[in-house]
Amino acid sequence: MAVSETALPYDEPSISTVLNLAGFLLALNMVNACLDKLLYCGLIGQLFIGILWGTPGGKWLDRDTETAIQQLGYLGLIMLVYEGGLSTSLPSVRANLFLSIAVALTGIGTPMALSFILMKLVSATPLQAFSAGAALSATSLGTTFTILSTTRLIKTRLGTITTSAAMLDDVVGLVMVQIITNLGGSSNSFSPVTVIRPIIVSLGFGVGVVLGCRLCIGPILRMIFAKRDMIPGVMKTLQFAFLVYTCLLIGLIAGATYAGTSSLFAAYLAGVMTSWIDDFFEGNLQRECHVTSNTDDFAESSCGNIAQDMQGRSTHPAAPSIPHEKTPTGKLAYEKYYAPPVSRVLTPLFFASIGCAIPITEMFNGIVVWKGIVYAVLMSIGKLVTGIWLVRLSFGRVSNVIRALSTPCHYVALFCTHMPKAEYGRKGSKDQGNRDGQADNRSQEQPVARGNESEQQSGPDSNGGHEGHDGAGSNTPAKGHAGQPGQPAPSVSSPPKPKSLYPPSILGLAMVARGEVGYLVASLAESKGIFGESPAGGSSEAYLVVIWAISLCTLIGPISVGTLVKRVKTLQQRRINSGGPDPLGVWGI
Repeated sequence: MAVSETALPYDEPSISTVLNLAGFLLALNMVNACLDKLLYCGLIGQLFIGILWGTPGGKWLDRDTETAIQQLGYLGLIMLVYEGGLSTSLPSVRANLFLSIAVALTGIGTPMALSFILMKLVSATPLQAFSAGAALSATSLGTTFTILSTTRLIKTRLGTITTSAAMLDDVVGLVMVQIITNLGGSSNSFSPVTVIRPIIVSLGFGVGVVLGCRLCIGPILRMIFAKRDMIPGVMKTLQFAFLVYTCLLIGLIAGATYAGTSSLFAAYLAGVMTSWIDDFFEGNLQRECHVTSNTDDFAESSCGNIAQDMQGRSTHPAAPSIPHEKTPTGKLAYEKYYAPPVSRVLTPLFFASIGCAIPITEMFNGIVVWKGIVYAVLMSIGKLVTGIWLVRLSFGRVSNVIRALSTPCHYVALFCTHMPKAEYGRKGSKDQGNRDGQADNRSQEQPVARGNESEQQSGPDSNGGHEGHDGAGSNTPAKGHAGQPGQPAPSVSSPPKPKSLYPPSILGLAMVARGEVGYLVASLAESKGIFGESPAGGSSEAYLVVIWAISLCTLIGPISVGTLVKRVKTLQQRRINSGGPDPLGVWGI
């Protein structure tokens, strides 16, 4: 009897299938909860669950189910990146843009350069070494966002720099995907268009979104805000906001994919745009309320309630206000409609799908193991060096040497200003002498003031951590020697970078984790024959070494970050109770 092709026949799944899938989802969430409590790295447990249930391990999931898990997991990755963009602070991104670019370029260039050691390690060609470096140059966005969200660092300055740099790394990695796809496996097919086109498309898409927000969406939002009283009530509901922001997300992803750039990059831009729209309405409401509150006390209290609702906070119980619904925002729509299924179903499926992609049965060959470990160590170092951008270098001794060498110059200046009064003539000699005396006094007091300033500034440097609390302390000596009449007050300087190595260590270790893009680039290079001919039914040696590096980095990064953050949390709680600077300093703000 022929099976009808007009519809899928509905068959009740067997009890074994139901128990298998239910146990799979339950195990993913239980392992995640336990490891998050211990080391903030529940995603590692989800990777191992994917290995155990999938093709690399027990093969308890058939190929169709694994394919469905991979596809649903990619939706979870998109929503993770979207949430990361939604949590991004635009002022913080602008303030740390050049630092994020420096971190990203370091995290791309160093692994690419170190990957050419494969030419000696596995007798790879330059094209194979380039493909391996492309796979290891990308940072796992899903892993990075999950780590920062779990440790509650995503909204800090450190989290902003890390996510921005990881996004840039991932965009470059996905550009590499297009390049390797165009190369096909033959170095003769290489052309400048192969490299330039994906880069130009990605830059053009990002610039186009920014210009569209400023020139098109901005005026439309201002018109909507001005005529918001004429808008129907249904358009002011949270359901309508959910529909609008979902269309924005899907539209950007579709446009970016068809244009030739990364869908994850588009998801991040959609999150940033949503955050920008929320900030636009919040800022206009606050400005309008500030104007009306000067003449109406009730309006002032109502404006305070509106501002709190825009930020997702409930109003104070003691504040008199009229009951009203929270203003619909993109963040509120995400928390109500997206967050529960993403955190409990889609995100666990994403990390499980990564575990299913690890060919663990082919990796335990003696030669492959030690080569993979060596390459993984080099690739870890290639990302750890990114933390050097947050290291504060103290030049106290160098400043003392320069000050000692310049001391004779001060004495020469004093001798030149202390000249006999007869040389100036008799007229006005008394006034000139008084001015000379005042100059002598100022020139003698200036080195003393500088010495006091240097002593007060170098005092905190001798301690273990010179963090965000040092910002106020560093301005104290400036106020002390600039208090003379006639001299302008010095401008407040930005807080110095902390001497603590916790921020650069967390940044470097968070960038170590690879993942979805690395496996994608490596799999494409293997399928295109770039890594060389594979033995019958197996994988090439270069591919297995690259997979070893990706897998070890994906395991080492989150575990190390979780351990380090747990230590930082303990120090923060201890210093809150006993007093003292924050170990993260200005990077934890």
